[in-house]
Amino acid sequence: MGQKVNPVGFRLGVIKGWDSNWYGGKDFADKLVEDEKIRKYINARIPKGGISRIVIERTLKRVTITINTARPGVVIGKGGAEVDKIKDELKQITGKDVQINIFEIKRPELDAKLVGESIAQQLAARISFRRAMKMSIQAAMRVGAEGIKIQCGGRLGGAEIARSEQYKEGRTPLHTLRADIDYALSEAQTVYGKIGIKVWIMRGEVFGKPDLSPNQQPANAQGGDSRNDRGPRGERGPRRDRNDRGGDSRGGDRGGDSRGGGAGGQRRGPGGPGAGGAGGANRGGGAPRR
Repeated sequence: MGQKVNPVGFRLGVIKGWDSNWYGGKDFADKLVEDEKIRKYINARIPKGGISRIVIERTLKRVTITINTARPGVVIGKGGAEVDKIKDELKQITGKDVQINIFEIKRPELDAKLVGESIAQQLAARISFRRAMKMSIQAAMRVGAEGIKIQCGGRLGGAEIARSEQYKEGRTPLHTLRADIDYALSEAQTVYGKIGIKVWIMRGEVFGKPDLSPNQQPANAQGGDSRNDRGPRGERGPRRDRNDRGGDSRGGDRGGDSRGGGAGGQRRGPGGPGAGGAGGANRGGGAPRR
């Protein structure tokens, strides 16, 4: 059976950049473990901050952390108090000067991590997994995604036997390297056990020289053809009057196939061969059929 590679790792260095940007040397392992500690700490410190990605850059005496979030106000706090606390606590962990940058995600519906976390919260609140998946798909397609696929696996709906179900819409070409596909795996803790949630979102295609900077924008950052982005409708022409229509006439004195009174072609009303005007073939009463 063919297994699917992580779409983000598959595109590293092609159209995707790295989440850790530094040179390790002999201390590579220690810095890698420290990066993981920083990410776990920030996610646990602000669980409701809508954090999607944490990019870490290192110099000799400074650690620069860029937090990509859909809720910058929650992360920053009142008057920047929350960021200052996090900065002081991270200084104790790393032993270096820490700088924190906040980067706002304009469209969380196009971020696979945030979509997966949203579905996980709904499943934990006992909302139907089918409803949660379909609503997320509709929201992503509405704001300009070219395609989305969501897969849930586990004891869905409290079933005795675990299974996996997936819904998709649009296109998600996993083998096209220029396709900007975002992927994330989330977990929902329910009373029946854990449910795994995988999300693939196709955000467009990258042409030309790719942007591998830590704060890269999605391929369709300008947005698709969403309902809110459409311009006003143009002026319509005057409506046609019913009396101006040609074709099959069903009444009055018009021409064509007349079905009631007046001069017409075929007459379908009652009467004899000449009843009701100059008619042609008689489809009503009159002479008996042979």
